[in-house]
Amino acid sequence: MIDSDVAVLDDPVGESLRGPHGHLARRLGRAAGYLPEVATFSTVSADPDPAEWADLARLLGRGELADLFSCPATPPADWEPVFTLDGLQMIGPAGDTPGRPEAEPGSEVVELGAGDVPEMLELTARTRPGPFWPRTRELGTYLGVRENGTLVAMAGERLRPPGWAEISAVCTAPEARGRGHATRLVRALVARITSRNERPFLHVAAANTDAIALYERLGFVVRKRVTFRGFRTP
Repeated sequence: MIDSDVAVLDDPVGESLRGPHGHLARRLGRAAGYLPEVATFSTVSADPDPAEWADLARLLGRGELADLFSCPATPPADWEPVFTLDGLQMIGPAGDTPGRPEAEPGSEVVELGAGDVPEMLELTARTRPGPFWPRTRELGTYLGVRENGTLVAMAGERLRPPGWAEISAVCTAPEARGRGHATRLVRALVARITSRNERPFLHVAAANTDAIALYERLGFVVRKRVTFRGFRTP
């Protein structure tokens, strides 16, 4: 296991776009963001000047969402606030996670591909684990659980700052909850991430106490509190 640099988690979007996700980035000056159908996240430098904000506005377009994720920089006054959400950043174990759940009869964990995108979009629309778009699966590996052929749970990799992989889109259809699917999926992703000599991390809404408890049982610990913010470009 490599000694992952925790400091890169202070700017996970920027570090991902400058590193493993460079091929999914669009840029103008020092402003950057993901391609629109991949993710809405965008980033600026630690101390952006007015020109950098203007570059980000031109990059995204007039009246578009600037999802700054956990970036603490404050946009100019004419950028309309859209949302603010308190959250936690949690870092995962460097090795295996405890508590292997048994698979439910008739269910299987599968790797999801391009042909599964319609079902992935339908499941995330029903369960709302966070933003998920037609090309989001290109960010990393996505796994799902099928019961009798139907996709009822999924989770995958999102941000990829060097040495780390973010677990995201953890969701289960209401009719399939309570069967350990989320635990199995997170464990499977942790195993894949650590096998690459990387370390898992994730973000979760501070109010989602059930999810926080699940991640703590799987060995994740809170690194810091974060605030997710979105704005409308002028």
